[in-house]
Amino acid sequence: IVKAERFGRDDPRVALSLSQLAQIYAVQGKYVEAEPLYGRALKIYQSARGDEHLDVAATLNNLGVLHRMHGQYSEAEPYLKRALAIKEKLLGPMHPDVALSSKNLAMVYFVQGRYEQAEPLFRRALAIQEQEPEVLDLAKSLEDYAGVLRKLQRQADAELLEARAKAIRARLGS
Repeated sequence: IVKAERFGRDDPRVALSLSQLAQIYAVQGKYVEAEPLYGRALKIYQSARGDEHLDVAATLNNLGVLHRMHGQYSEAEPYLKRALAIKEKLLGPMHPDVALSSKNLAMVYFVQGRYEQAEPLFRRALAIQEQEPEVLDLAKSLEDYAGVLRKLQRQADAELLEARAKAIRARLGS
């Protein structure tokens, strides 16, 4: 961060360094340390690039996930909604980054027991991911969506998704 600040405290390279350090803290479970770093990065990106930029969306997404991991669901939701809206506008409705943000917001609803709100977001993320070759992310999405369907008492639908996920994992050797 110190080296990046040589370009100026509000340079986007400083924001990148802050975001990377925040990600390290988040992985280590140091949520309290990560949050202000993401917050500062967000301010820099907004100032340098405007409110509707992919760097802003990525930082909002990271803040939302951080709050979800810390159990702060009401704080996570607005960040994730805003990140999703920016990505949809800039990348289009069927981009893989839109799937990621959709799934992250769905996870907030899922852990809160808001299954009716989580279900269409999981379905949307899955529809986007299914356009790509089969990867482990697709298997994980199938399993996550199946979890929502089970909570909604749609056991047969959940079992179909779980079987697909199992087949993908078998083909990929995981």
